[in-house]
Amino acid sequence: MFRILPLGDSAITIEFGNEIDPLINAQAVSFAKTVGDQGWPGILDIVPTYRSVTVFYDPLQWSVPVLTKKLRTLPRPRPIKSESNGTIHEIPVLYGGEWGPDLEEVAAFAGLRSGDAIALHTSMPYRVYMLGFSPGFPYLGLVPEQLAMPRRSTPRMKVPAGSVGIADRQTGIYPITTPGGWRLIGRTPISMYRKTSPIPFLLKPGDLVRFRSIDRDEFDRLSRETQHDDH
Repeated sequence: MFRILPLGDSAITIEFGNEIDPLINAQAVSFAKTVGDQGWPGILDIVPTYRSVTVFYDPLQWSVPVLTKKLRTLPRPRPIKSESNGTIHEIPVLYGGEWGPDLEEVAAFAGLRSGDAIALHTSMPYRVYMLGFSPGFPYLGLVPEQLAMPRRSTPRMKVPAGSVGIADRQTGIYPITTPGGWRLIGRTPISMYRKTSPIPFLLKPGDLVRFRSIDRDEFDRLSRETQHDDH
């Protein structure tokens, strides 16, 4: 079951629930794909989130009543499966030190040593629920409750690209250098956002991410390879 809400004069939001839940997100991702597969002219963008899909349209070609009626004719996503059918990505991360300055604090919050906190963070796959905040920023979850430390009270003015952070039950990867308040526990040399690529975002909603702990030598090697691939 979903409800359709107008969002200004050029967008409609389709809501599937009110919480962070893989089943709800699976419905949103599935429905976004279904809308995109229609190839309707005048549909400018389709954006799935944790629990909804927003369809942006050309108001000269569509109205809220007409688009609402069309959307209701589409097959509804079947809420029987929350597993991801997307790509599985292994993301290497150098944890701690200058690359993850909040790791010790997160580990203390969890009552763990830093090595055990790393092992816990890398122990499970994370679903890509949505992209947002900055180009290609993946919201991943759900983090084990033990590691679910709240955001910093004062955001950093500059978080390096590739930084891996935790904010409550979410973990994420900063694709570009930007301000941010997440707890930084490591950094990946893999680019999340490639602005010159035909497919600029490495991850998409519905994908799965597994983090892998690496050492400084492997981080430097992968950084060089990534820089080479970008040129």
